Amino acid sequence: MASIADTPYTFIGLDVHKDSISAGILEPGVDDPTHDKIFHDEPSIRRLMGRHDPARLRVCYEAGPTGYGLARLLASMGIDCQVIAPSLIPTAPGDRVKTDRRDARRLARLHRAGELTPIRVPSMREEAVRDLCRIRVDAVQERRRARQRLGGFLLRHGRMFREAGNWTLKHTQWLNSLTFDEAAATATFGHYRAMLQMADTALQGIEEDLAAWTVTEPFAGPVARLAAYRGIQPLGGLVLTAEVCDFRRFATASSFMSWCGLVPSEYSSGGSTRRGHLTKAGSQMVRNQLIESAWAYQHRPAVGAGLRTRQQQVSSATIARSWAAQQRLCGKHRKLAARKDSKSVVNAAIARELAGFVWAEMITDD
Repeated sequence: MASIADTPYTFIGLDVHKDSISAGILEPGVDDPTHDKIFHDEPSIRRLMGRHDPARLRVCYEAGPTGYGLARLLASMGIDCQVIAPSLIPTAPGDRVKTDRRDARRLARLHRAGELTPIRVPSMREEAVRDLCRIRVDAVQERRRARQRLGGFLLRHGRMFREAGNWTLKHTQWLNSLTFDEAAATATFGHYRAMLQMADTALQGIEEDLAAWTVTEPFAGPVARLAAYRGIQPLGGLVLTAEVCDFRRFATASSFMSWCGLVPSEYSSGGSTRRGHLTKAGSQMVRNQLIESAWAYQHRPAVGAGLRTRQQQVSSATIARSWAAQQRLCGKHRKLAARKDSKSVVNAAIARELAGFVWAEMITDD
């Protein structure tokens, strides 16, 4: 039986940085990769790859801040390139030395051994919309900080709003009625409110830009189907679509749940089985969106006016699956809430099952 060293392919592992690329080159029939270091620009990359037959090259590098430009360049040259999930790269427990040279050589060896897990490289349009979704998260966080700063200032001055919830119409009217004796305090209050207004305006502008993509292909169809489910608004459907891109790359619902980080961690050995907190692996945006959407299932099954309007754009089969999801998830939420003290734990369990319904919807051809 031939060993993996007898493969006719040359495997190249790349450790990519802003200004440099370290390459571990593993030739056919060789067990120890050689090392090369080049400048991170297109001419240098073409020179390195030009030393080999493109049809017999297998290249990989870790996903990171440099994005997918290198993968697209190599694909345009007819070279097979895989972008590797960093968190799934095998590591030796006792290995405490990390250098660019060692990382590149290790990637080449693991790639030839088939021990690496590639991720899907999105199209340029998918990546652009994904970035727009992610900047919305940044804008939401900035608005939260602006609200916290304003609330902290008011608390220091003994101004507490004790009626309805914060940031409602009544709360805004209460803010408009506030006055301060000191001119500096008045100016500070005005600046905090201006910062909050800027954050609100920025978020509104981003959401308006995103709304246009919810009805633009290739996102319109998947977004409409996802928005037919309770708790998932069109913007939420766009986040799921842009982040996941291709639901069919997950063979089972369990694998998608695991990718979302919604499955419990496990520490088992021998006859002992222990499960801990959620792994929180994979896309944080997808996980947060599913958790946020899952709160809608704490109430009894119902189809409100907004959901009914969204369901007018999809097939009867999708509507039926959406209703089946409501019946199961609402019932399960009631049962778990009766046994569990923590609402967040219950909601995480509902989010995990919602992920399964989302996956099943997106791989089904109506």
